[in-house]
Amino acid sequence: MSKTTAGRFFEDYTLGQVIDHAVPRTVSGGERALYHALYPARGALYSSDEFARACGLAQSPVDDLIAFHIIFGKTVPDISLNAVANLGYAEGRFHAPVYPGDTLRSQSEVIGLKQNSNGQSGVVWVRTRGTNQHGALVLDYVRWVMVRKRDISAPAPAPHVPELAAALSAEELVVPAGLDFSKYDFTQAGEPHRWADYTPGEVIDHVDGVTIEEAEHMLATRLWQNTSKVHFDSTQRADGKRLIYGGHVISMARALSFNGLANAQMIAAINAGAHANPCFAGDTIRAWSEVLERAPTSAPGVGALRLRLVATKGTAGVLKDGDKYHPDVLLDLDYWAFIPL
Repeated sequence: MSKTTAGRFFEDYTLGQVIDHAVPRTVSGGERALYHALYPARGALYSSDEFARACGLAQSPVDDLIAFHIIFGKTVPDISLNAVANLGYAEGRFHAPVYPGDTLRSQSEVIGLKQNSNGQSGVVWVRTRGTNQHGALVLDYVRWVMVRKRDISAPAPAPHVPELAAALSAEELVVPAGLDFSKYDFTQAGEPHRWADYTPGEVIDHVDGVTIEEAEHMLATRLWQNTSKVHFDSTQRADGKRLIYGGHVISMARALSFNGLANAQMIAAINAGAHANPCFAGDTIRAWSEVLERAPTSAPGVGALRLRLVATKGTAGVLKDGDKYHPDVLLDLDYWAFIPL
């Protein structure tokens, strides 16, 4: 009897199924060092214990997207090992910062299933919860994935598409305990722009670009223990290309957004996200943001900005080509961030 597994296929999922994902992971400063080597991330709150303490935190947490990637990566062997593509995100909320020494684990519940019309694959929706060593919720989010069928003659499950919120309200955001931006050091953070300086409808071109390298994306994907075949095995696609992990694009775009949004320090929520077009090695990623909404919070000196972050191979401000995403657009991410008032 074989001791190996080919992973789950579409017909292996059932509505309401709960999956505990293997291999908990203790976070260290190594993740931060590698993250800052892979991406041009310069957020002061994530770089300096002293800056973080001045903002009311015990020490500098690891970047929010490190927590996201680790929690996401644990789900891959069970959810997207046989994925055609990761399609989108919704209702993502960061509940607590993650610090070096914390141990993270993941659990997912299947909340939606729908077979595609070609009968060869289907879409699986899951809600994933990431917790720390105390059982405290760190992050939860919904994502949906197109997964191959093992047997195209296998009967399709009754379709169920979950109803998901278009965006979280500012009242639903969780401000980390103690966070206080009333004595925020704008000089050390790198830019003077505060909450009131941003206007809904404003578009910010983040100017810089980074060309994706094959080796770097594979190192990053392995760092997050993401085992999806399409990222490593060139035989998985007819064109022989390895698909860049969508989270790599998210982190690159978020890091590039420092130029213009240096003080959008903490990601509070991921409202929606779409990997609009595939990304491959050799593509040069640029980023632009649109300010969607402003809201105050109850924390001293802390405001919230709702932002659309777009990663593109093309021009800032270009999103759609008719009803579809422009071919240059790689990522369309709607998120909330905390920023000093």
